Amino acid sequence: MSDGPESPVPSAEFLEAIRNGERRELARAITMLESGRVDQSAMGQNILEALIPNTGASVRLGITGPPGAGKSTMIEALGLQLVERGHRVAVLAVDPTSPVTGGSILGDKTRMEVLARHPSAFIRPSPSGTSLGGVAQRTREAMLLCEAAGYDVVIVETVGIGQSQVAVAGMVDFFLLVLLPGGGDELQGIKKGVVELADGLLVNKADGPTLEVAERTRLEYAGAMEVIRSLSASWNPPVMKASAKTGEGIPELWEMVRSHRAAFSESGELEARRRRQARDWMWSLVEDGLKAAFRTDAGVADEIAGLESAVESRETTPGAAARQLLSRFLGG
Repeated sequence: MSDGPESPVPSAEFLEAIRNGERRELARAITMLESGRVDQSAMGQNILEALIPNTGASVRLGITGPPGAGKSTMIEALGLQLVERGHRVAVLAVDPTSPVTGGSILGDKTRMEVLARHPSAFIRPSPSGTSLGGVAQRTREAMLLCEAAGYDVVIVETVGIGQSQVAVAGMVDFFLLVLLPGGGDELQGIKKGVVELADGLLVNKADGPTLEVAERTRLEYAGAMEVIRSLSASWNPPVMKASAKTGEGIPELWEMVRSHRAAFSESGELEARRRRQARDWMWSLVEDGLKAAFRTDAGVADEIAGLESAVESRETTPGAAARQLLSRFLGG
């Protein structure tokens, strides 16, 4: 494989290794996509471009929820059941970014230790950086590479919960919201927009002394979902309970995902959703590229600090400053 900056072209052997599911080569390709080095990033993009025909066959599952809801434990329980059924499972776990090193803080390989050791599983913790909703900048590309490597279930776990989780909902087939028992006050604190985007809700930790609380919480959310209009004509988001600790409800969770996929495939909504996601992704990248080009433009860079100071001291309006910067960038 050629790694030089003059010819960032992946070798046929390297591409074939990824298609054959070689985890080391897959991890290396994702690292290239995430790299800040121009030559490495270009190589990663070339690898992805060459493997695009091998993508698209997986079930794309996004999982979010408040801290402490047990998302990682839930994913490991689900993943272990799936690999035992013959599936190949990839987990892209987007971690909070360390302000010191820029790396992942939580380290999902340590939180999913058993699943990480299974030969049919691939776990990739990625630092979220400054991306919207804690979704790493290259998560979409990494998801496609995992598909090319033959992983038929790709799970994206996101940081925390909030309105910005639109980012993960915009890249998966099924968006799952994991919740804690005792949701009365929590229900008020969760952004309505996130609940509206969910294809299914799951109350975790439904075991032992919290079993009854979990059922009450499930009923509360089920009642709340009745007043939220479904975004789909063929699917009403169910509210379930489960225990990642005991495994109860995990098979039913997967059946919910499968039922959703069957309904969406039959109605044509799955293909329409993926087409819309690809189009939105393209424009998101265009916007990112324009923003980067704008900030690195020599003429603009020279004026940014002065105009920011002028706006802060109310010597000019944000609108006037923005127009001046745009005029400089566009050569007006």
